[in-house]
Order: sequence, then structure tokens, then C-alpha cells
Amino acid sequence: MTDNQDPVERMATARHEFGEHGGVNMSIEASTTFTVMEADTLPALFQGEKGPSQGGCYLYGRHFNPTVYNLGQQLAALEGTDAGYCTASGMSAISSTLIQLCQPGDEIIAAHSIYGGTFALLNDLLPAKNHIKTHFVDITDIKAVKAAITTKTKVIYAETLSNPTLRVAPIPLLAKLAQQHKLTLVIDNTFSPLIINPINLGADIVLHSLTKFINGASDIIAGAICASQDFILDMMDLRQGTLMLLGPTMDPEVAFRISMRLPHLPLRIKEHSQRARFIANKLTENGIKVNYPGLPTHPDHQLFKEIANPEYGFGGILTLDMGTETRANELMNCLQNEHQFGYMAVSLGYFDTLMSCSGSSTSSELSDEDKQKAGISPGLIRLAIGYTGSAEQRWQQLYSALKKIDALKE
Repeated sequence: MTDNQDPVERMATARHEFGEHGGVNMSIEASTTFTVMEADTLPALFQGEKGPSQGGCYLYGRHFNPTVYNLGQQLAALEGTDAGYCTASGMSAISSTLIQLCQPGDEIIAAHSIYGGTFALLNDLLPAKNHIKTHFVDITDIKAVKAAITTKTKVIYAETLSNPTLRVAPIPLLAKLAQQHKLTLVIDNTFSPLIINPINLGADIVLHSLTKFINGASDIIAGAICASQDFILDMMDLRQGTLMLLGPTMDPEVAFRISMRLPHLPLRIKEHSQRARFIANKLTENGIKVNYPGLPTHPDHQLFKEIANPEYGFGGILTLDMGTETRANELMNCLQNEHQFGYMAVSLGYFDTLMSCSGSSTSSELSDEDKQKAGISPGLIRLAIGYTGSAEQRWQQLYSALKKIDALKE
């Protein structure tokens, strides 16, 4: 399903779910198993004929749970798909999707700059355990992507904004290529919910680590798959469905907590973006080389403007290259321990700033050669900008730390 309706409007409609006793918030369904009124309903449920997506009822918590199902519908509305399914983590959403799409001997084309856990899945686990091979390419180079396609290729996989290099995937061109070769285009949109809608640009499946911006409090691990209803039902098949058989089940209390934060997502995304752009501009004014899609110097700045929803800005993440890991650590130590600018921690989308040296943390699964291909230098710091304190206060803290370690050009 693709449409041009505002995602916030779609989510507002999808959220209309009353609690069990008429409460304005949906109820948390704690049952692991569900009763039926007629005995012959059970066989129909096991055959996939009378589940909630067909207007029927529920069977078992690993299959569908009312609270988790409702969150899935809200996220489907966010991305503009027919259906959505919520999982226990972002990695479970990614792995379940790719294993469902591919058979032993199939191939995947993926961006060479992606989250380290995803890289390890594609580069190490899937070839060893499932005989599924991945070709890593510069996803911004359509000629390179096209050249990597073989008769065995089944999937093109990319992140909307690459982690941690912040390159923008040319989703419309990738979608056109995927359609021409009958491939499935899978996009991880974790870095840019609301900002970019991959489905409207031609993607087939959108994935999220809900742990990040969508949840927004760094207190929950969760993932989501937004796709066609047919694909979600295939993943729930009793014999060959990866969601049903691998069992990455989301807890209904987790689903409830995330659902309660979705209405605030537009406000949070705007503020993350405004703060990040402010910091990026200040750094540029002071001669610090910064990588941020909102800057005209970013190689994909124009592409971002063409495919994004402008009211949500350019995202809440930027990177600084301090040259060496030692220099990166020096800056981060100063920022956290002397200026209380943020926290040295992985992840993103938190209300406080989180910072990490990507090469030795979230991209550590890549070899030195793979990091070089991806453009990840040893001193690259990823700053996921929060929105606590004032923007000017945070800039002064960052400025003071850069000055102390002699990183500013006088």
C-alpha cells in the first residue's frame, strides 16, 4: 500500500482503540492463550483462516496478541503499509525478514556501511548457517548495485541513513532497479521515522529498531516489520513462518509502553532534528568538519531534501571525525565527565545525547578493510543529539570540550 497521506494522520486513525472497560488507553492483554466460542474455530485458526487480520480472533501469544497487534497496526500506519508485526528486538525483525525472503543458495545485495550487528548477520551468520551470500556495495552507486545483481539475487537491503556514515540511500532508484529484476527492497528506517517514508518511495518492506527514536527513552528493546499483509501472514505460517517458528515475541506490556509514546514521536523528531542542525551549523562556523545531512556540504544533501518530509528536519544524528580513536575517546571523556554534555553509550533516539566511537563499538564487527570500504575511520564519533537542557547550553559544553583538547582552529 502506498499513499501520500501524512503519516501522523494515518497513525491518529490507527490508534483509535479503546481499553477493555472503555478507557482512553488500550488495555494490556496478558493472556498467553485465547478461548474460542466454537470448537471448529480452532482448526481454522491453525490453518491461518480466522486470525485477527481476517477479522477473526486470537489463538496464542506467540502468534498474535491484541496489544502487540494494535501496536503493529499503528506502525503500519506510520510507514504506510497494509500490516505490521512487532518483535522482541530490531535484530530479530531484520533476521526473521531476510530468512523468510531467502532460500539456501540465494543472494542479498547490501550497503557496505550498515549497523555492525546487521553486517555480522549478513557477512558471517547467514552464509555459515543458511548458505545465503551477501554482496556488499556502495548503495549510493546505482551502477555498482546493478552490477552486483545475479540470477541468485533476491533482496536489496539498505538503511535509509547509513549507520554510522549517514549516507542517504537513493530509495527511488533502488526501488526501480528492484522492480526491474523482481527483487525485494528492504529498508531499515530506524534513523529516520517520519522524516522519510520508504514505502512511498517504492520500498517493499520497512524495518525498525523500536529501541531507538520510536520508543525514545532507552528503556525498551523492540523491533518492527512493516509490510504487506500477505508477507506478514507468510511469516506467521505454522510450518515455514520465521516469526511463528523462531518466536521473537514482543511482550504486551512493552507494546503498551511504546504505543503510549507514539503520539509524541512527531514532537520528539522535530526537536532532535532542530538541535542536531543547530550543533552542526555551530561546528561548521568554528571550522570543525562535521557530517550531517542538513548541511549543504553533505554529499546527499539534495537527495535528502528531495525524498524527505521537510517539517521533520534532517534527523538527530551527526558525526565528527577526530582522526584517531585516542582523540575520539579524549573528546568523549571530556564531554561526559567534565561538561555533562551527554553519555558515552551506544544507541540513539534518547532524550539525552549519546555518543560512541563507532569503529570500536557499533561497527566493531567489521574488519579494518570493511571499515575502510564503508568510510568508517578510527576516530569517527557518532553523536545522537538529545533535547534536554537548552541548545545554547549544550553547544557551549561541546565548544569548551573541543577547546580543551585543542580541536578548534583559532
